[in-house]
Amino acid sequence: MNLPVTPFISVIIPNYNGEKTIGRCLDAAFASQYTNFEVVVVDDCSADSSTTIIEKYPCRLMRLSEHGGASRARNTGAQNSNGDVLFFIDGDCLLQSDTLAKAAAAYQEEGPGVIIGGTYTLLPYDQQFFSIFQSVYIHYSETKNTRNPDYVATHAMLIAKDLFQKSGGFNEQFMPILEDVEFSHRLKKVGVKLRMVPEIQVQHIFNFTLAGSMRNGIKKSKYWSIYSIKNKDLLSDSGTASQEFKFNVLSCFINILLILTGVLLKNWTFVLPILLLFGSNLFLNRHLARAFFAVRGPFFAIPAVLYYTLVYPFAVGIGVCSGFFSQHFGLRP
Repeated sequence: MNLPVTPFISVIIPNYNGEKTIGRCLDAAFASQYTNFEVVVVDDCSADSSTTIIEKYPCRLMRLSEHGGASRARNTGAQNSNGDVLFFIDGDCLLQSDTLAKAAAAYQEEGPGVIIGGTYTLLPYDQQFFSIFQSVYIHYSETKNTRNPDYVATHAMLIAKDLFQKSGGFNEQFMPILEDVEFSHRLKKVGVKLRMVPEIQVQHIFNFTLAGSMRNGIKKSKYWSIYSIKNKDLLSDSGTASQEFKFNVLSCFINILLILTGVLLKNWTFVLPILLLFGSNLFLNRHLARAFFAVRGPFFAIPAVLYYTLVYPFAVGIGVCSGFFSQHFGLRP
């Protein structure tokens, strides 16, 4: 099949109270070197000034009559787009000047039957410690498996419009996050291929403090655990929920139990298994540690590894417990 070298791309952006980031998002989109595209923004009943900001740009603005969530916003954007190809991003993500050109080239190579994913730039827009940590971690996790990723995230998802329409779109009755994971898994089951193209990048605006990073970890792990329990793939190797990440969290809590047991029994023989487990965890996550080092050197890599191994697992543990109780005791997620 001969595909157009410069397909018409519809950039779909959901917006909900995004006044702090949507202007930068649209500035970046319209600064693209690629010219054959449109921007469709769907506002999900925002209560802030974001729609006033959006109206200043030459994009199509759709307004939902009631708050329906990101899935409904994206589906509405797709339904009201003119492009042959849809490129989904978030309102706190910034297209790079060459993002759409690289997306078009990947579409030309892979064809309309493949869902193509991009990822975050290594360095986020706001270059604070916890934001850099998150951006590097997600970039590393999403680009480990390029030929058969477990899912493609909607912060950079390219899909033929025909394929999207035939799929039924995102599940609007799904959880408030992870709709891209459910969408990817649903299409993979019917034979649709996923591809990750690391060169397709968007820059995320995190503005993460320690508290923000921990809250994000709790929220993501809560819904991941609910979905994974339902999907019966709790131990699978899945992007940011990779097996090495799960081992990292498990080893942290096992080490805490070993330390407490050693203190209670006044037996220092527990020190050896603690050291072995911690060393095994570092070895298993050595490539992530190397990614931290490559971005900002040892003065960033050392605290990033310590945060990843000794602090962040507590946020994940809280989230997993919350998800488990929500799933098994009928609590609202």
